[in-house]
Amino acid sequence: MTEPFPALQPSYLSAAAAPKKQKKWVWLVGAPVMALALAVPAWNSAPAAADIVQPAIAAPVLTVEFSLAKQDITASQRNAIRSARQYLNVSAFSRSGLIHQLEYEGFAPADATFAVDSLNVDWNEQAAKSAKQYLELTSFSRSGLIDQLMYEGFTRAQAEHGVNVAY
Repeated sequence: MTEPFPALQPSYLSAAAAPKKQKKWVWLVGAPVMALALAVPAWNSAPAAADIVQPAIAAPVLTVEFSLAKQDITASQRNAIRSARQYLNVSAFSRSGLIHQLEYEGFAPADATFAVDSLNVDWNEQAAKSAKQYLELTSFSRSGLIDQLMYEGFTRAQAEHGVNVAY
C-alpha cells in the first residue's frame, strides 16, 4: 500500500531540529542606522526663515468665531461644533444645510442646531461663496443660481445677495 505522504528521512529531521543562530551584529548595526535614517527627514523638514516666501496677495480667510463663553456643553455638542467648523472651512453651507449635514453625520438634531447657532457665521458670505463655487463648475442664469441656492437652504435674500456678489 502506498503512503499519502512520504516518511521523513533522517537527514530532514536533523536539519529541521537545528535552529538558525541570530546574528547579533546585524541588529547592533542595523537598528542605529534605521533610527538615523528615519530621523534625518524630520531634521530637515522645518524651513529656514529665509526659505519662507510670503504671497503677494493674501488669500481670503473664512472667519468663524466661537460665541460660547466656556459654557457647560456636552461632548456631542463640542464635536458637532468642531465638525461644523471643519465643514465651513471646506465648503459653503446654508444654516439649514449645515444642520442637515451634521444630522447626516450622526449628530442629534438638537446638538446639530446648537452647534450651528453657536458659531457666528455670516450666511450672506456663505451664499456668495456657494454661488462662486457653482459658477466655477458650470454656467447658471441669475434666476437659476438663485433657485439653486434656495434649494440648498439659503433664504431668498441670502441667495440674491450671493448671486449679486458672484456676478
